[in-house]
Amino acid sequence: MTQSSPFNFRRVVMLIARLALGGIFVYAGYSKIFLPNLILSAWFTLKFSVSTNLSNFAAQVESYKLLSPAGVSFVSHALPFAEVVLGLLLLIGWRLRILATVATLFLLSFLTVVTRAYLLHMDINCGCFATPEPVGLKKILEDSAMVVLAIIMSVFAYLEARQPHAWTAAVKK
Repeated sequence: MTQSSPFNFRRVVMLIARLALGGIFVYAGYSKIFLPNLILSAWFTLKFSVSTNLSNFAAQVESYKLLSPAGVSFVSHALPFAEVVLGLLLLIGWRLRILATVATLFLLSFLTVVTRAYLLHMDINCGCFATPEPVGLKKILEDSAMVVLAIIMSVFAYLEARQPHAWTAAVKK
């Protein structure tokens, strides 16, 4: 495909990365907010409570032993909603250079925290999705793959911003 084509290699890679990472962020945030954790499975009435789910997520955030109680409360109540918003904006593709950079920073911070927990031999759940998943080498590799995809998306977004858009170039001719 030529450079003036609406779909060149960089744009296709960015589209795939946007859809993959946007979907992952939306699902991760949604599952923390709405999907019940298995901790309170015996209590059916509390199982679908948003506040209970956020409290369970707060316990997972606290298990990393990085934040004060106020920091744990803030992160556990803000992060799921931020993930949903970031995921939806990535899916839309609005302000992609900024959002790709933010997604890269989010994923780098997740990778750093999970790697720290793994290196300190902490026997804790990741807290990434509603289902309990232990921190391990598999989770580090998954997070690393998402970081690489986010970095590629960021670099391609900045490179594409330097090029004239194909549709505006066609109109000027």
